Amino acid sequence: MSKYTIYSRRPPPKPRPWKIHPIWRGIGCLMLIIIPILAYAGGVLLVEANSKQGWVPVPGEFMRSVNLPAIGVVRHLIATLFVTLLLTFIGFGGLMILYALIYRLVGPPSLGPLDAPPVRMPQNQRRRG
Repeated sequence: MSKYTIYSRRPPPKPRPWKIHPIWRGIGCLMLIIIPILAYAGGVLLVEANSKQGWVPVPGEFMRSVNLPAIGVVRHLIATLFVTLLLTFIGFGGLMILYALIYRLVGPPSLGPLDAPPVRMPQNQRRRG
């Protein structure tokens, strides 16, 4: 027998009892596209409403119009992009919180089949320390 011969082979892993439907990957990809688009639309609306109503004072450097060669003049581009970034973080953060809540409610148990339950100390014993 040579030095690199394997004496025992691992059995192939058991297949999972469930299959993840491929539509969930598609929904995740759509959310990566949809959330920033909706955030940009919301950013445009919020910046325009803020310029009319004056809710939050914004420096003049952020409210300038920017001339882009391919698109033309874009009003309040820097402020709109800042609000878009903020709304994108809020959107993805909300999705993460929603996913965590749903996973906590319907996800697998915290202890696996090979895990031992936690050891419980009697309440009448005091800890020394």
